Amino acid sequence: MIKPFDISKIVLTKYLFFTGKGGVGKTSTACAVALNLADEGKKIMLVSTDPASNLQDVFNTELNNKGIQIKEVPNLTVANFEPEAAAAEYRESVIAPYRGKLPQAVIDNMEEQLSGSCTVEIAAFNEFSGMITNQKVFNEYDHIIFDTAPTGHTLRMLQLPSAWSNFINESTHGASCLGQLAGLEEKKEVYKNAVDTLADKYKTTLILVSRPENSPLKEAERASSELQDIGIKNQILVINGILQNHDDELSTAIYEKQQKALSNMPVKFKDVETFQIPLRPYNITGLENVRALLTKDYIKANEETLNTIDIPKLKNVIEDLYNTNKKVIFTMGKGGVGKTTIASAIALGLARKGKKVHLTTTDPAAHLKFVLDESYGISLSNIDEKEELEKYRDEVLAKARENNMSDEDIEYIEEDLRSPCTQEIAVFRAFAEIVERSENEVVVIDTAPTGHTLLLLESTESYNKEITRSEGDIPQSVIKLLPKLKNEKETEVIIVTLAETTPVYEAVRLQEDLERAEIHSKWWVINSSLYATNTTNEVLKAKSSNEIQWINKVDEISNGNFAIIEWKADEVKGEKLNELID
Repeated sequence: MIKPFDISKIVLTKYLFFTGKGGVGKTSTACAVALNLADEGKKIMLVSTDPASNLQDVFNTELNNKGIQIKEVPNLTVANFEPEAAAAEYRESVIAPYRGKLPQAVIDNMEEQLSGSCTVEIAAFNEFSGMITNQKVFNEYDHIIFDTAPTGHTLRMLQLPSAWSNFINESTHGASCLGQLAGLEEKKEVYKNAVDTLADKYKTTLILVSRPENSPLKEAERASSELQDIGIKNQILVINGILQNHDDELSTAIYEKQQKALSNMPVKFKDVETFQIPLRPYNITGLENVRALLTKDYIKANEETLNTIDIPKLKNVIEDLYNTNKKVIFTMGKGGVGKTTIASAIALGLARKGKKVHLTTTDPAAHLKFVLDESYGISLSNIDEKEELEKYRDEVLAKARENNMSDEDIEYIEEDLRSPCTQEIAVFRAFAEIVERSENEVVVIDTAPTGHTLLLLESTESYNKEITRSEGDIPQSVIKLLPKLKNEKETEVIIVTLAETTPVYEAVRLQEDLERAEIHSKWWVINSSLYATNTTNEVLKAKSSNEIQWINKVDEISNGNFAIIEWKADEVKGEKLNELID
């Protein structure tokens, strides 16, 4: 039974951590809980450690990392940590002692090792661990609420003895994204206390936020298991955005799709207390809307208008890729935005124009369902991420053992191999082999490597020239592919997003990452747009009007090079791909 998320009927601990994949509404939910508790007379500290945070917009107030009292809500103090800035400081503190003493290639490698998302998370953890262990904060506030919890991977890494040694100074296995933690050695005890507090069910509750869709629910299940494994077991699940009423074709399709996802919820959540928040037809910014999220509905349409009336379609994107004769095409974006579908439609569209096309995907459900007919000339491959990671893991660990590393150091490497960047590198090696085999075809690749991964591969290649005892070997296929990816005449990255706050912010960060690696990206695709439908449902119509500001934002960022695809009720596969193209 899924109950309404009514905070007056829930026993809340001192520390509340909200977690969930980008775009599920964890910031909105955290803010709403903070504001409603403050209205009840509780003293509340709300802290965001999310690099894509929009807390300043939510409260319409300039924030800092110390905490600003919200004028209209005397009991509420809000702090906005800047993990990117904290990561830059941390990176410099680690590298500074070696400047001028080690070759520049080695320094470049160290800098890139410390530029990944895991390092940003470590820096964020450094910030909020001070908050968790601060006795003054503990005494002053009834509840301390964190928007974005650390991942299980980061917490496990912090618990490993080798993470605090100089091991990584002296050796690299070629793909570390956490780098070494020696720069934070003096914080070791603070971190331990923070991790202990997280695992204390009387002090901390982990609030998993999801949407009534398969992908976010699976992601929530993964996060739940990871954190339970390291002792953080006091968890509740909040499913945000459940449509209550349906009265037209689109709203009925959405309602049925959501109900199906809810009836097939992961078994893991059978014993987890679960709550729901209805789909609200307004943007969760401004105090009135934040307050209302947990309590009431009202129709509030956005009066903003589109900056352009001439929006390209996916067929225009395909036409441009065809005319510019691109050889390697990636679709890139956060999980759940529809990269696989867009990659498949582009492959089919180019094949229909007479191109010989190879489509490769990491989606385990993709397989051959995207092939309509052999005559279209599409060849397919499916990369098994788990298999590739296992292969890469075995190779790295074998080299580490050859060098007689201690069990402690091996344990560190094993944990580092679980990081997102390392997984990306393992999969990218498989991509590289496919691209190398497909010199005479257009290669469309679902799930692009980030700029950080590419720079990491490139800097490790330079590092290998300097230090022959490096543990990580980069295949020739990868080395040859890096220059090809930087050649905008051959390669194009299509950025896929949704017309919502977090997916757009995250897509912007991905684009900046690519620019850092000198990878060209021209086109953006806004997928699953309600605005592009003709719904008459009151809630969905108001909801769709709130997409306009994000469509305008993408229009501005992409210089008008973007396409919009309307929300589809059915899974887009087989013949239905033609609907996206035509």
